Amino acid sequence: MEKTTASTVSSYVAVGDSFTEGMCDDLLPDGQYRGWADRVAAALAAERPGEEFRYANLAVRGKLIGQICTEQVGAAAAMGADLVTLAGGLNDVLRPGCDIEDVEEKLGKAAAELVAEGRTVVMFTSTDPTRRLAGSTRLLPAILRMKAFVESVARDNPGRVAVVDLYSAPCFDDRRMWAEDRLHLSPEGHRRVAAAVLEALGRPAAEDWRAPLPAAAPRGRAEKVRDDLRWLRIHLVPWIGRRLRGRSSGDGRPAKRPALAPYEG
Repeated sequence: MEKTTASTVSSYVAVGDSFTEGMCDDLLPDGQYRGWADRVAAALAAERPGEEFRYANLAVRGKLIGQICTEQVGAAAAMGADLVTLAGGLNDVLRPGCDIEDVEEKLGKAAAELVAEGRTVVMFTSTDPTRRLAGSTRLLPAILRMKAFVESVARDNPGRVAVVDLYSAPCFDDRRMWAEDRLHLSPEGHRRVAAAVLEALGRPAAEDWRAPLPAAAPRGRAEKVRDDLRWLRIHLVPWIGRRLRGRSSGDGRPAKRPALAPYEG
């Protein structure tokens, strides 16, 4: 895409689910997670010393693409920001019986609405879970289809939509990029995604965000089994329970940063 210059980005709105909310990154003083979107906002604000930079983050954990479209996209478009990041659909894909055509239709309409009026939109491809999570093979066809769809949106909107291709970055196969729940990014993962977004916006790279982490000490079988049992008990079983009850971790939760307000860092 045509690169966005620093002088044109004075405001940014983030739209999405837990990925964009920043789940499992470092905690901020107010108790919220920092997240890659906050990191991007901080970097863009730093490009404008002495000038106002405004930032909103409408993301809420657990949201499906239909909820993102209904609750966030229109509000984000109305804010008139220079830059919007749009991530959604993976929560739908994780659920059995996902209607992938419906997900694509909603995501495409969201992108079209956000691209209007000249703003820049950044979208994402999912990482490949099959390279790190047992039992995730069933998800791959939908993830690959979503990847192709997001890339087609960018082709149809040259210079307006950029894609951060996380699927093609093997560094995300490393368990250290992920939190204990194996679903959300670790602080290092959030840092890498922020660097990827800034690269997509044409900022010079301070490092290669795709580079592998230094080799880790091998884990023994007993440690792996202990970690797997802890993950099942603390994370997987409660997640399944919420699905069976029709509940979400984001039910009743407000947007992380609902107003497009000056960003203080």
